[in-house]
Amino acid sequence: MNIKQFKDDPLAHYSYAIVSDGKMALVDPARNPMPYYRYAEEQKVKIVAVFETHPHADFISSHLQIHQQTGAHIYVSEMVDAGYKHKSFDEGDSFKMGSITFKAINTPGHSPDSITVVAENDDKMALFTGDTLFIKDVGRPDLREDSGNKKAKRIDLAKKMYHSIQEKFKNFPDEALIYPAHGAGSLCGKNMSSDSSGTLGNERQGNWAFNEQTEEEFVEEILKDQPFIPNYFGYNVDINNSGAENVQKTMAVANFHLMVTEVEKDILVIDTRDEKLFKNGHLPNSFNIMARSEKDKFETWLGAIVKPKEAFYLVLESVEKFDEVLERVAKIGYENQLKGIVTLSAEVSEKNDKFNLKDFRKNKSSYTIVDIRNNSELEDGKIFEEAFTVPLNELRDEAHQIPSHKPIVVHCAGGYRSAAGSSILANKFEHTKIYDLGEDIKEFS
Repeated sequence: MNIKQFKDDPLAHYSYAIVSDGKMALVDPARNPMPYYRYAEEQKVKIVAVFETHPHADFISSHLQIHQQTGAHIYVSEMVDAGYKHKSFDEGDSFKMGSITFKAINTPGHSPDSITVVAENDDKMALFTGDTLFIKDVGRPDLREDSGNKKAKRIDLAKKMYHSIQEKFKNFPDEALIYPAHGAGSLCGKNMSSDSSGTLGNERQGNWAFNEQTEEEFVEEILKDQPFIPNYFGYNVDINNSGAENVQKTMAVANFHLMVTEVEKDILVIDTRDEKLFKNGHLPNSFNIMARSEKDKFETWLGAIVKPKEAFYLVLESVEKFDEVLERVAKIGYENQLKGIVTLSAEVSEKNDKFNLKDFRKNKSSYTIVDIRNNSELEDGKIFEEAFTVPLNELRDEAHQIPSHKPIVVHCAGGYRSAAGSSILANKFEHTKIYDLGEDIKEFS
């Protein structure tokens, strides 16, 4: 059994290609299917199956596009109520591909319709666990109360997860390989390992969810301290339920203009450039969500700050970034919201005031300090005791709580989020000076 893992770093998403006897199956593919097509060409195999472990919340899957372009069958739980042509894949169902037999086990918990895909041949067993079982963690159960065909309360799903972990995996051997859909950095769990795979035996030893515990104890632990839920999660579940459009087609219609000095008034602008370039000149109504490299969590924060179906312009540093950044927008299904993609003229008018760090050190009481870290980060205490706390994902809606009679200094943990947060507040408070503490926060933390 030949298994190849693909990783999308910004979303900490893993997808898989399994090859046997001239055929290939995919598990939880990302929005752009081209990497899988290239791998199929390289291996000289035909893609015949796509397995979806559940309707994903944090990215758009290409399962429907792959079916349309290759003829591969889509295998998904009948409980999904999928709006696309598919084959039911639940407990008792199986599919043979070359020397590999694929079977399903229903493992609800992260969602009511989650499955684990079991792949087995004479010498290997692999469990593609989706968002049910991660390395050192399990999937969060609080994402399906407001989205999807099958809505479910978090407590009910937490109980289902307890039984999935305690009962559904007990008959598999310790040496069974675990291939999850996510790793550390994903918002689909809270304490995932940076390891990209493991064995069931290691999880039985080191994953808290396998510990001997009551259902009540498990539910309390899994619901505690889960990260925030970005605006786009429910939107993506709904798209994945019905099947996404061909991504190459949707990206092809984007309007592109070079060296602009203005765009349509009152439309949000998302500026993806480095914060230094942004502060030196940007368009009105701009939020600075940086997309400099894959280390920047651009997709997450775009989907946390911008609402589904909200129109926006996208600012690039260079035409060289066009394909890369547009594809990152499309990963979460936001490409249809684009009014246009632009690069900027040197004559753009909006600039940020320079921050006097020396004065801030001496006169903190002369500033309103705003801490935009997540609630889980605040559990270790504030960096500045006098700071107002509003998580970045809530800042657009909750900015009215922040006093504006003094200059405002925004900080996060490392500098990336504060660029976005300070730009949001600059658009809220026209007559207040807004400063970004940026990476200088490291001096105080």
